[in-house]
Amino acid sequence: MLAALISLHSGHRLLRYTREFRCEADSFGDAENGTISVFCPPVTLIVPVCGREYNLEANLISLAELDYPNYELMVVARHSDDPGLQLARSTLDKKARLIVSGNPPPDTGEKVHNLSVAIQHARKESEIFAFADSDGQVARNWLRNLVAPLADEHLGATTGFRWYFPKNGDFWALVRSAWDSVIVGNMDINNKNFSWGGATALRRSTFEKMQVHRHWQGTVSDDYRLSAALAKAGLGIRFVPNALVATTSSCTAKEFLSWANRQLVLTRIYRTRTWLIGLIVHVVYCVAILTSCTIALSGDLLVGVSSLLAIIVPGMVKGSLRRSMAHEMFPSHKKWLASNGWIYFWLAPLCTWIWLTVFLGSAVTSRIIWRGYIYHLIDSERTRVLKIPQLEKITLDSS
Repeated sequence: MLAALISLHSGHRLLRYTREFRCEADSFGDAENGTISVFCPPVTLIVPVCGREYNLEANLISLAELDYPNYELMVVARHSDDPGLQLARSTLDKKARLIVSGNPPPDTGEKVHNLSVAIQHARKESEIFAFADSDGQVARNWLRNLVAPLADEHLGATTGFRWYFPKNGDFWALVRSAWDSVIVGNMDINNKNFSWGGATALRRSTFEKMQVHRHWQGTVSDDYRLSAALAKAGLGIRFVPNALVATTSSCTAKEFLSWANRQLVLTRIYRTRTWLIGLIVHVVYCVAILTSCTIALSGDLLVGVSSLLAIIVPGMVKGSLRRSMAHEMFPSHKKWLASNGWIYFWLAPLCTWIWLTVFLGSAVTSRIIWRGYIYHLIDSERTRVLKIPQLEKITLDSS
């Protein structure tokens, strides 16, 4: 019960933090009202693609039409015939530089390889490296918000995160939205976060000083390894609520569970302490729920039901706080939230058990399937590529 109340308190703090960030971002302005943020150095924004996924055209256009005074957009794929790169070529025209990275080494993931090659082609004038995923859409001031906190030279990096807004409203797609929002709801307001690869920015000088490219060797996780490099140097990672990314793809139950399992396998390998704490918390939480039910069924109904409600209701209320956070950061999705916002409250108990199930599943395997590749994650610095997909047979999950 105490843990549930502490978690609820952290949810209130994060919501206040989000609202403060929104007010600060309003002062940055945009091109429409003629105001600009103080810190807008030249940026290289890198987007790896792999296949032609859901809504890719709109996603790329949102990244090509940002309200930022000086940035270059680079779209990178391993092969010139990659459907995603071909779409970028026809859609973006001269708004982006297209990079072909070639096949990755046998011990490195394709995405990490794409990023490493793209970095080598970044223009010399760029002072900031920013990274985005191809499966999300961003607001016009997204890059401005992501970069602005880097005015603090002692800050290592900034990061956002994804938020799922599945268009068709299938049950498991809604479950994924509620389940994944838990990660956003646990972001730290004191710069003790991991840098999510779909929305991260850092100074070029920091990237080079930390030799991030070396941390990426032998890995499939760009974000966790970047986070480890920054943590080793004692540099913080600031969560920027205004840099959240909207993802609209859907999924089946099988796709969701496979995707969720991969997230936690990656966490176990690359951020073991975080994974272990999460596992312990969910084991204790679910055992407490079962204990309350047992007490109620054994005859002491008042004590059992009271303790059950005291355990699960704070988690449900915290889910509603995450919904409020989405309302703050995604004004263009208010209609979706009006129709589907109930999931963050009512699906919270179900998501707890899914978290436990996926935690247990991730404990027994070190293999993941990602975009048709099969990787064996030996440890945080060693990877073995077990299967490389043929270009025309790339499996597009919504990862």
